[in-house]
Amino acid sequence: MDPITAAALVALAGGIGTEAGRNAWLGLTALVRRPFRRGSAQGAEEDGAASISSGELEVAALEEAPTDPVRAQALATALGVRAALDGEFRTQLDEWWRHAQASQGGDVHNSISGGTQNGPVVMAREISGLTFNLTRTSATNDQV
Repeated sequence: MDPITAAALVALAGGIGTEAGRNAWLGLTALVRRPFRRGSAQGAEEDGAASISSGELEVAALEEAPTDPVRAQALATALGVRAALDGEFRTQLDEWWRHAQASQGGDVHNSISGGTQNGPVVMAREISGLTFNLTRTSATNDQV
């Protein structure tokens, strides 16, 4: 599994405004909320030793301050430790990470050619919640 860097988590947390970002973030939060297969998620173990974080607190902290590199590093560390201790979580985290990378990356090549566009033209990778309120007018012969 490729390590999930703090920088990648900051970018992901900052991208929650996009549809792909929201979906990726929801996937991560759902993943860390699944039962931790090794001990309790937070607090102290019965023998007094500190337990390993599930990542829930770190996700919540980064969600509150998505550009904070310290919070992002804390989440990256929690995810890495949990993945090292829980094989099922590691597999699911790896699958989530590959999907998140694929949905966030990629180049967009927009082009318009030929003809005249009589209305708005929007060129983008991803658009959400966009509405055009257009009034149709009759075509005029302003062409030379």
